[in-house]
Amino acid sequence: MDGIMSRLRNLDAYPKINEDFYSRTLSGGVITLVSSVVMLLLFFSELRLYLHAVTESKLVVDTSRGETLRINFDVTFPALPCSILSLDAMDISGEQHLDVKHDIFKKRLDNQGNVIEERQDGIGGPKIDKPLQRHGGRLEHNETYCGSCFGAEAADEDCCNSCEEVREAYRKKGWALSNPDLIDQCKREGFLQRIKEEEGEGCNVYGFLEVNKVAGNFHFAPGKSFHQSGVHVHDLMAFQKDSFNVSHKINKLAFGEHFPGVVNPLDGVQWAQETPSGMYQYFIKVVPTVYTNVRGHTIQSNQFSVTEHFRNADVGRLQTLPGVFFFYDLSPIKVTFSEEHVSFLHFLTNVCAIVGGVFTVSGILDSFIYHGQKAIKKKMEIGKFS
Repeated sequence: MDGIMSRLRNLDAYPKINEDFYSRTLSGGVITLVSSVVMLLLFFSELRLYLHAVTESKLVVDTSRGETLRINFDVTFPALPCSILSLDAMDISGEQHLDVKHDIFKKRLDNQGNVIEERQDGIGGPKIDKPLQRHGGRLEHNETYCGSCFGAEAADEDCCNSCEEVREAYRKKGWALSNPDLIDQCKREGFLQRIKEEEGEGCNVYGFLEVNKVAGNFHFAPGKSFHQSGVHVHDLMAFQKDSFNVSHKINKLAFGEHFPGVVNPLDGVQWAQETPSGMYQYFIKVVPTVYTNVRGHTIQSNQFSVTEHFRNADVGRLQTLPGVFFFYDLSPIKVTFSEEHVSFLHFLTNVCAIVGGVFTVSGILDSFIYHGQKAIKKKMEIGKFS
């Protein structure tokens, strides 16, 4: 038994020195104090990393298909009234959503930016007393109203009972409404008068769009849109204006749901128009993103990058309509973010490395100072130190 114990004592890598042989110095005490503080700081830094999840990123090919893309927006036009502002969306598959009103809200703003009125788009048209019937007479008591579409009816039984319905019928025909005062519905509703009353007002438009997950664009522009000779145009003649100020501020623009760490580069961006009319274009590259938190909850969303371009627009030129256009395309690469906790063994390994590393470096430093002091003292004693 004594032999086994003796062999174990021979394996001791940490031989002990009698306390009588210890020599304690001032420099050693300072180095011990400093190294202890450094150890504690590094330990707490490592502990904080261990207690908080770290995010790992990875790039993969996006193989998803048949999905939709949700576009959340909040845009303010300080010099464009709500009554003339419309929103269109279209994509390369040929699908179009013209003059979108569903899930879109508008706030009328005065020239100071204060809210005058808030309503969902497409709601709140004035009522008409004794309007003109399609057959030419006036609406009489107990008679059902059926207004004329002024030649834009798709079928004989179609009725246009408001100025908005007449404008919509003209849009579907691809016709421009040159003089609204010649339309009974528009004249009685005071269409032009309302536009003149809103002169100088602004508009805050917010809501969301659900579009196909393919390249496309959506834009805010004055007037009803329609196709003429295969070209997308807007009916600007009805407003009897020579120029449109499309100065704007993007309060929010996001493609998909918010997730931790996302940065939307257009949030808070604003642009002031200096020319009479213009087309402001944003070219956006959308990157599909999947975020998985530490609890396993997954968020399917998107990030994007953007470049900007402005084109002067003359009213009547089909290629340069005044408005704000967002052209988006999708990246074939998907980014995945995963929150993960550092394992305890990894934490323990790092703590050991911190303690051992600081202890070793401080020991080397103390030894260097101690032996340097001894050498200097010895030279001073023999008078060779100058």
